[in-house]
Amino acid sequence: MADTHTYDIAVEWTGNLGPGTADYRVYGRDHEVLAAGKPPIAASADPAFRGDPARWNPEELLVASVAQCHMLWYLHLCATAGVVVVDYEDHAHGVMTMDETGGGGRITEVVLRPEVTVADPAMTDKARALHGEVHAVCFIARSVAFPIRHEPSVHVLDAEDA
Repeated sequence: MADTHTYDIAVEWTGNLGPGTADYRVYGRDHEVLAAGKPPIAASADPAFRGDPARWNPEELLVASVAQCHMLWYLHLCATAGVVVVDYEDHAHGVMTMDETGGGGRITEVVLRPEVTVADPAMTDKARALHGEVHAVCFIARSVAFPIRHEPSVHVLDAEDA
């Protein structure tokens, strides 16, 4: 029997401004994403869809999930391959394409741009190559139907920073 892991969250709408959903323009898109023992995530719709720009939207959270999963698996693969990563930062970019009617859309691509710093110059080629192995094991990447591209850069720790 296969192992399974479950993830229980709650989404609570906090955007009822009085009349509920009596009209498309009169209700807020604000909500909270909740999980036991964790602080709430203040969320809303994308500002293009009447959401609050100060709150996370589902599209951003999906791109963040892809980037997080990639990073966590990448660090694991580096650790098992003997590549010592001392810093990791990603500036991920997601694209949502609307359909012709404008009534729906989908994420059509995520580009990960991880900037990795390794401890030794001899590790740079392996560090760069390991990004290509993540897709086969990353839970999120294996679950989505859009392409995920990687544009990594690998740097070596300066002796002054060590």
